[in-house]
Amino acid sequence: MTTKQRAYLKGLAMNIDAIFQVGKASITPEVTEAVSEALEKRELIKISVLKNCMDDPHDIAQIISERTRSEVVQVIGKKIVLYRPAKDESKRKIVLS
Repeated sequence: MTTKQRAYLKGLAMNIDAIFQVGKASITPEVTEAVSEALEKRELIKISVLKNCMDDPHDIAQIISERTRSEVVQVIGKKIVLYRPAKDESKRKIVLS
């Protein structure tokens, strides 16, 4: 992913709310599966790491991105933004040039 593409995705992510929260149970298989399904539908999602989670948000972002085969767009504080293009090209909402 190029710097321009990342900047474009960051701009889009500013307007979306977090749809997942990672708590003290950290990353469970259910969370990973749900994130993967959401990425297929939305392509760009935001995840919030709660205060009671003892893991580092950067580590959580890396693990989730590896498990879901997505890209970490950014991690700011306790917010994680992930991107993965839809497998079906006709369903893609975000086009990166």
